[in-house]
Amino acid sequence: MALITTQEARDWLRLDNSDNDAVITGLITSAEEYITLTTGMSAEAQENSPLAKTTCKFLLSLWYDPEQADSEKLQRSIDNLLKALS
Repeated sequence: MALITTQEARDWLRLDNSDNDAVITGLITSAEEYITLTTGMSAEAQENSPLAKTTCKFLLSLWYDPEQADSEKLQRSIDNLLKALS
């Protein structure tokens, strides 16, 4: 099971349509793997962690639109969330 659903990701990214669902699904999977690699947290533990879900959403924001104005602030927030998960 995915850490967040495609619909949750669309809502988080404020997307109205499903044109990019394949991209979003791939980013969710990559975010889960990234969290596991950086924190050692298992996929099962991530599913039960609201903090892991929030981290996944922040990663989606950064990776879906890396040219956004607040990407540096967003990266710092992600780094701090990953430290808290470790």
